[in-house]
Amino acid sequence: MRTNRLTLAALVISAAFLSACQQEESQAQGQPERPPSEVAVVTTKTEELPITNELPGRIAATRTAEVRPRVSGIVVERVFEQGTTVQQGDVLYRIDPKPFQVQVDSAEGTLARARAAQTQARNTADRQEQLRRSNVATQQNFDDAVALLAQADADVAIAEAGVASARLNLQYTNVTAPISGRIGRALITEGALVSQSGTENLATIQQLDPVYADFTQTATDVIRLRKALQDGQLMTDANEAAAQLVLDDGTPYPEKGRLLFSEAAVDETTGQITLRGEFANPNGDLLPGMYVRGLIQQGIERNAIAVPQQAIQRDTAGKALVYVVNGESKVEIRPVTTSRVVGDRWVISNGLKADEKIIVEGFQKVGPGAPVKAVDWNPQPAKPEGDAAPAAPTKPEGAPAGNDPAGAPAASADKPAAPEGGAKPAQAAPAQAK
Repeated sequence: MRTNRLTLAALVISAAFLSACQQEESQAQGQPERPPSEVAVVTTKTEELPITNELPGRIAATRTAEVRPRVSGIVVERVFEQGTTVQQGDVLYRIDPKPFQVQVDSAEGTLARARAAQTQARNTADRQEQLRRSNVATQQNFDDAVALLAQADADVAIAEAGVASARLNLQYTNVTAPISGRIGRALITEGALVSQSGTENLATIQQLDPVYADFTQTATDVIRLRKALQDGQLMTDANEAAAQLVLDDGTPYPEKGRLLFSEAAVDETTGQITLRGEFANPNGDLLPGMYVRGLIQQGIERNAIAVPQQAIQRDTAGKALVYVVNGESKVEIRPVTTSRVVGDRWVISNGLKADEKIIVEGFQKVGPGAPVKAVDWNPQPAKPEGDAAPAAPTKPEGAPAGNDPAGAPAASADKPAAPEGGAKPAQAAPAQAK
């Protein structure tokens, strides 16, 4: 009897186990396999991308002139208005001209006396020549008359130079602008004594259209760019090197510029090289000494690969990586090396090649080795046509999740709701047991 009881218990356990296995197998066969997740990808390709470096710089005037007096005297008038634009030759200051007018009058008197002496010497020389031809005068008298005429001619030349010098000093009493540009504040006032040998200047004029922008770049970067150019990794643009300014507040300057040259020497204190660019300044927005940043194109990289910035992910160590869809439509994680940003894309210097599919959207739904369905990424998806579908009605507050307000289970497509009047739905025929 004991043996029979043990045998019966074993049979009951086996039957229960087999029933559970059949139930699990039936459930597994009834559930469909989960479809692959859809992800947006971009296909990499090689292209020529400009190498643009952002360098710090300062604005400088193209021409700067310090207004200084060329004669000594008392300033009697300031003609210009401070902070305005002046043209070359405009009168800025007037120095008392009376002493210089006296010098001009004196020099003109000296010239008149010299010319009178010249006329007398010329007449004497002419008479001596006639007398010598008639053998009345000696050769010595004739030679003396010619020498006196030459001396009188020299005195006239000296007197003429004196008149020119006096008139020039009189002209210098009007202090004029040596260049065209914007003049700063007046550094002296009327009544001040100025001297041509003094170190003080009367004002400063700066030419601000166009202006220079002096940038600094490390010698290491310059050498690296030149080496890449020699190795054929880079090429230069056929046009002049383009430059773009960014103001201190981050606003881009609208006028484009060009790079003029780079210094042939390295600054001993900073180890940097100065590069000078030229920019138009029609509105006077750029002022000398202003800090700017320059975006300077220094070459074009061959066979470059760039991906959208949002495709770059970071691991816990901060290293860059991307999600790649391989030939089996499965996800791979690939570490990459980023070099620089061009627009809204990262340039990849190592880790990718052409014709690879990089996931841009859908990272949260996939993992390494997961099958995916790749679709082309549209950075600006089109808006759906027509009106949007109406939102589902909200449930009353306090209602249980998934139930109606009365607490009954919500109706579904597979299980229709009970008809009004409390009638029960017809019971379906039992399924045939397998």
